[in-house]
Amino acid sequence: MKILVDAMGGDNAPLCVLQGAAQAKAEFGDGMELVLLGDQPAMESCAAKNNIDLSQFTVIPCTENITMEDDPVKAVRHKTDSGMVKALTMLKNGEADAFVSAGSTGALHVGTSLIVRTVKGVKRPALATPMPGAKQNFLLLDCGANVECRPEMLNAFGTMGSVYAEKVMGRTQPKVALVNNGAEETKGTPTYRDAHMLLKVNPSIRFVGNIEPRYIMDGDVDVVVCDGFVGNVVLKLTEGVAKTLLGMLKKIFLKNLLTKLSYLGIKGGLGELKRMLDSEEVGGAPLLGAAKPVIKAHGSSHAKGIKNAIRQAKLCVENDLCGTMQSALAEVAKSTQ
Repeated sequence: MKILVDAMGGDNAPLCVLQGAAQAKAEFGDGMELVLLGDQPAMESCAAKNNIDLSQFTVIPCTENITMEDDPVKAVRHKTDSGMVKALTMLKNGEADAFVSAGSTGALHVGTSLIVRTVKGVKRPALATPMPGAKQNFLLLDCGANVECRPEMLNAFGTMGSVYAEKVMGRTQPKVALVNNGAEETKGTPTYRDAHMLLKVNPSIRFVGNIEPRYIMDGDVDVVVCDGFVGNVVLKLTEGVAKTLLGMLKKIFLKNLLTKLSYLGIKGGLGELKRMLDSEEVGGAPLLGAAKPVIKAHGSSHAKGIKNAIRQAKLCVENDLCGTMQSALAEVAKSTQ
């Protein structure tokens, strides 16, 4: 198995990318070749300063790099010697099995759509993020790749999310819900009402209806479907609330000696809560619908986040995620004819 890694992508590249790749290689690297693409002199210098053995990786030098400030379309078309474009081209040509990047989300989405392409039945890939829930984690998609969606796209997201939940998250008959401002079928905009009707008759999923935002974090469903605008708001609001609540709890327990002693009794539980809310435990969000596995790691990822993004890529390849998704979408298309 060959997994490509964008060595220069993200706020903490190349150090955290190299560290995460080394951890992935050590932890689950049997039969896995990791290929790092990027500025070779920068990688070599960083590796030497931080005692990282570059010889355990294949290094492909690149003279360009796509930054967060670049226009996504222009960058993909003109920065052809960047690690991202080179990796996506290799993936398209069958020279690798998956790609991981913490770089520009916009460029990765555009590049995946234009170069790797999508499976039949998918117009544009969706960014799917595993999220923490009270009972279990769940998959939220789209999280920002497609701000506006047609009903057919939301229906496809339901199918793709269900396949991912089953193949990668290990869920049996995963429950799929549609984000809305009410549980009734008549709630929401025309797009969401039409999407509800399509999801309701989708033979490839177990659709349980609309879900109001206040119930999303309960973890009663496995897949939560919405357009990229709503999903990005849900994602960032959840991250903000989690950070705020943990900060408030810390202030409460540091208030006086008695509260500090009380903290000792629940220290383990709070540590587990913090771990659950840590986005780096998941590592990355797959671009579901791409013809080959493409994983988007968080732009601020540290070594643990990169390691777990590589783990996700490995799971996608091992479970033939893209092939299974194509079969499921074909079944949906057949049922609508």
